[in-house]
Amino acid sequence: MTGPTGSGKGKRGGTMDMTGVRLTELVEAAGCAAKMSPGALAKVLGELPRLEDERLLVGFDASDDACVYDLGDGRGLVATTDFFPPMVDDPFLFGQIAATNALSDVWAMGGVPTLALNLLCFPNCLGIEVAGQILAGGADKCREAGCIVAGGHSINDHEPKFGLAVSGFVDLSQLLANGTARVGDALVLTKALGTGILTTAHKAGLLDDAGLKVATDSMITLNKVGAQALRGLDAHACTDVTGFSLMGHACEMAEASDLVIEVEAGEVPLMAQARDMARMGLIPAGAYRNRDFFGPRVCMAKGVPLDLSDVLFDPQTSGGLLVALPERDARQLVGRLREAGQPAAVIGHACGLSGAGEGTDRCSVRVLC
Repeated sequence: MTGPTGSGKGKRGGTMDMTGVRLTELVEAAGCAAKMSPGALAKVLGELPRLEDERLLVGFDASDDACVYDLGDGRGLVATTDFFPPMVDDPFLFGQIAATNALSDVWAMGGVPTLALNLLCFPNCLGIEVAGQILAGGADKCREAGCIVAGGHSINDHEPKFGLAVSGFVDLSQLLANGTARVGDALVLTKALGTGILTTAHKAGLLDDAGLKVATDSMITLNKVGAQALRGLDAHACTDVTGFSLMGHACEMAEASDLVIEVEAGEVPLMAQARDMARMGLIPAGAYRNRDFFGPRVCMAKGVPLDLSDVLFDPQTSGGLLVALPERDARQLVGRLREAGQPAAVIGHACGLSGAGEGTDRCSVRVLC
């Protein structure tokens, strides 16, 4: 495979290229909010044939963050890919966000990203210097992660899109998945919610650049920070919170682990102005798709305000890790992350199935006031 490698340091560009075109003017949906609806995706995946291989330890069956293949020497090969349209107009910043988001899946599995390939879709209406800035932004975050950009692939497309195919390695004794949470575990969220709502509000001209910076600063923070903070702690399960929202990814963890997750709504860290923008109706379409698909499995307490529940279903781009681990370790993890400047919090607990309901009436996530 040949293509762009994104070499050189690069500098953050402006919000508009020489043609006067803004990146966000070219897209219908932005970031992880551009994902297929979870219902449509589940239908497609459900019809795919399952090819059996005893060395494939993690596939797509449990909606995990990456696949893991046993190398036979105590290590697993972790492979993942992620790409999306821009949610910001600065091409360098867009590249940083997309790369940070793609790298996250490897850390969510307990691994370390090692090699990356660029995936670039680029329209002819933009100057080539914009492509260079996008790749430079991605390379910048890969360098920070210690991950080598070894090549890539590019195509012409009417919408710009960028991301990475990432490979890494994991010590199989440290492998994390989303289906191994245990009853009694505390749930830690390492980043605040609100990226989808804030980027939507900014695109609508109702949020200033300072308000957007709250979201972009979070989106370019590598989940390497959270992964390193987990060292020496007894983490049982992990996933990163992205396009399917906190509620969606919590449902996936609960159902794969055969338990119920209780979330204390008031403990969930939220970005400044996220609820204000939600009250104004600045909700990305992906949030409605998330609520349609996951909502029937979420028991939302009547006292939870609508704007807060909207943030809980908000599709996150380059969101934080959701980690299940014993209460004592959870408190240590939160302490370490707050010392590192992260707004981490214990947001809930894993509970047994008693009272969860049966079949399609099962409550996978309970949200408490």
